[in-house]
Amino acid sequence: MKKNTTPSNRMIVMQVATALFLEKGYQTTSMDEIVAVSKVSKTNIYYHFKSKEELLAAIVDQMINRYTDMIDEIAAQTDWPVTDRISRFAALLTEQTPNSLGGCPFLTLYVQTSHDSEVVREAIGAFFRKQTTTMESLLQEGMDRKEIQTALPLPQLAALLVSTIEGALFLQHTQRDPALLSTILHTLATMLK
Repeated sequence: MKKNTTPSNRMIVMQVATALFLEKGYQTTSMDEIVAVSKVSKTNIYYHFKSKEELLAAIVDQMINRYTDMIDEIAAQTDWPVTDRISRFAALLTEQTPNSLGGCPFLTLYVQTSHDSEVVREAIGAFFRKQTTTMESLLQEGMDRKEIQTALPLPQLAALLVSTIEGALFLQHTQRDPALLSTILHTLATMLK
């Protein structure tokens, strides 16, 4: 028996809404626009999602799960040098980043989400905290393996690296310079040796 590979209405709505939220903005995208572009009825959309905010929460959860799995897979490659994994970690964000207003999909959605949307904002905050913890673990491994030398406290250095990567994504987007992130990563790798 052949398996049905047609995307469900829920998946279609999430794909369309993700693109619209990231390219146009969450606040400026209406549910009517999602209906028009997805060609899924409003009734069907509200069957799956009680509100636009619930749709956003589902999208953020899906994005977080996808990125976390990829980042964890890179971090687990202990046969790679730590600086290569850190570079791959950052490159992954560039490769996976859809066309989003702020360069990083998480920053784009975070800044457009109302302060009342605590679930979404907290999920994105937890994602960045996890990135920072993963980076700190990589840095510790690099120091233990004598690949990285630093006198800086690792929690602060990890936060600096994650914020540098995220800031570079934003600058790369605003300056339309696809090489900016790799240049910054090379500079960071040189500083850590």
